[in-house]
Amino acid sequence: MNRNGIAFFFKRNAAAYLFLLPWLIGFVVLTLYPMIYSLYLGFTDYDFTKPDSTQLIGFGNYTKMFGSIFGIQDFTVATGEVMRVDPYYLKSLSVTFTYVFVSVPIKLAFALLIAMLLSQKLRFIPFYRAVYYIPTLLGGSVAIAVLWRKLFEKDGLLNGLLGGLGFTDLPGWITNPKYALSTLILLTVWQFGSSMIIFLAGLKQIPSEYYEASSIDGAGKVKQFIAITIPSLTPVILFNLIMQMISAFQVFTQAYIIGGGKGGVLNSTLFYTLYLYIQGWTYHEMGYASAMAWVLLLIIGIFTAIIFKSSKYWVSYGSGE
Repeated sequence: MNRNGIAFFFKRNAAAYLFLLPWLIGFVVLTLYPMIYSLYLGFTDYDFTKPDSTQLIGFGNYTKMFGSIFGIQDFTVATGEVMRVDPYYLKSLSVTFTYVFVSVPIKLAFALLIAMLLSQKLRFIPFYRAVYYIPTLLGGSVAIAVLWRKLFEKDGLLNGLLGGLGFTDLPGWITNPKYALSTLILLTVWQFGSSMIIFLAGLKQIPSEYYEASSIDGAGKVKQFIAITIPSLTPVILFNLIMQMISAFQVFTQAYIIGGGKGGVLNSTLFYTLYLYIQGWTYHEMGYASAMAWVLLLIIGIFTAIIFKSSKYWVSYGSGE
């Protein structure tokens, strides 16, 4: 028997594959097959209420998304059907990009600040860590989204408190397109607990000798933060940045509840995933929604690759790299 043959390989590893079989079945059935099928649907006009009428339309769904960039208003697909360019797609991209690029840096900066405070040798630190982590456990829930909406409504608690302090002509923060997105950014910043815990772990790994030596050399707290803390935390910052960016691109529950399921006033909170949901489940354009999902996957992949590529210039692993 050829010891290098495929049969020998599988025979030798039969026990391992037997234990992996449940996971492999789940991966193929619940992940791989749906992904491949959704990729196919992205090139069709699939409507799940009329599956028998599904037709291939080539890149029609993608032209519908990005046609306005090239001045296209309507176009003809392979089936001869005339389709109109989506007037709200680029708005959903703009809202999502604004949310990601504003909320993620603020959230990470705030998480690092709190982590540094909680890394001090003070009383009741374990209690404070637990309290600050609670918003992360609750923040993605429907109940918190409803509560947030009530806080920032025209007659909500925030305006009640500000009115008691003498402020007048207060807006409805949720219903005003100038402030609606800011309230959602504030909500995600409030959920800083997971990043905080990871920063805490990173801070604990920095040798105290670094700070002691720098103190002897006359370095103050600010200098130590810039020269020691930040460079030592760059691998942790990289991890938190990627995880929070991916999470921000996929935000849905808060936008759905706070925006009333329609993207808010003047589509000010029309997040990408919310618009994808509306197209797929409200308008039954599941083929178009599938194409949108793959574009989102591509966007996340590109930004992740850019961050990884740039990390060699700013991430230090303490090995002289």
